[in-house]
Amino acid sequence: MKVIDTTIPDVKIIEPAVYGDERGFFMESWSRGKFAESGLPVEFVQDNHSRSSQGILRGLHYQTEHTQGKLVRVTAGAVFDVAVDLRKSSATFGRWVGVELSDSNHRMLWVPPYFAHGFYVLTKSADFLYKCTDLYDPGHEVSLKWDDPEIGVEWPLIDGAQPALSEKDKAGLPFNKAPHF
Repeated sequence: MKVIDTTIPDVKIIEPAVYGDERGFFMESWSRGKFAESGLPVEFVQDNHSRSSQGILRGLHYQTEHTQGKLVRVTAGAVFDVAVDLRKSSATFGRWVGVELSDSNHRMLWVPPYFAHGFYVLTKSADFLYKCTDLYDPGHEVSLKWDDPEIGVEWPLIDGAQPALSEKDKAGLPFNKAPHF
């Protein structure tokens, strides 16, 4: 397993060892011991799986209580995955990191607690899996405006078309009015 730094030091790209041949492949997607040895001593309490069609954008989501760290990956298709630092005391407050995750690159992204998270589907569809360090708590969920100019995420929108959004994400808060940590 290879842990790669991003422009935000606490957000990490994880490249697992993938063993493959003409029959397919095998990879270990999470190991408590290996993650701890790599400086990521996390415990997960919930696994989630979503399937979305091309052009759908989910996020940018976070919880103000029961904050969740997330280990995210794609098992079918490809997405552009984004994490936004919401920690006021951080040197990277308000900055974002974006990484393509796909079934072919096998990359995972570690998104720590106190970060907003979202993804945009690049392929016909994508299966997105994520492990969380705390339980989902809809009463404390916040959605940031996906295209807030203060954050400035450079989404790779297909043909420049507007993404498909949920009603919750259409009503996302601007960064300067959203709760921070």
